[in-house]
Amino acid sequence: MILVAIGANLPGPGGMAPRQTCERALAEVARLPGLTLVAASPWYETAPVPPSGQPPYINGVVRLAGAIAPEALLAALQAIEARFGRVRGVANAARTLDLDIIDLDGHRRAAPDPILPHPRAHERGFVLAPLADIAPDWRHPVLGESASALLAALPAQAIRRLPPPEAAMSVAAPGFRGHWGEA
Repeated sequence: MILVAIGANLPGPGGMAPRQTCERALAEVARLPGLTLVAASPWYETAPVPPSGQPPYINGVVRLAGAIAPEALLAALQAIEARFGRVRGVANAARTLDLDIIDLDGHRRAAPDPILPHPRAHERGFVLAPLADIAPDWRHPVLGESASALLAALPAQAIRRLPPPEAAMSVAAPGFRGHWGEA
């Protein structure tokens, strides 16, 4: 199981709203060669972590199947981020698009990038809530806990599930076999 988090809190190219950026990025992730989109979570509006004066984020998680090297997936995701105007700078800065590998088939590695599983995913409600929606059977490869258990152990974080987009299926790649918000 490959899990990728999607997030944005700044307008994308042409002033695209963060949710629209996330939906379009999801479609690009779904078209990555050798991978199949299994499920896409609902979108959530979340407060920045750590707290800051930034605007709220739109966040979701996608579940993919297939075989890909960690470095190849990272390079593909960073290329998508660049197409959507992502400029890397200060850690935790506002961004037009953020794509993070949360888990890649349970692989564990401390270096080189990408670090697997994502080193802070278990601390972030904005990752765990959508992850639990689409992969209730997932267990953190190091901690052994489910997304739901990890989420329940966190201090309160501002997270609001958004209603489904009107044209959700229009962004799915051809051959999408999953269901929005279901595993």
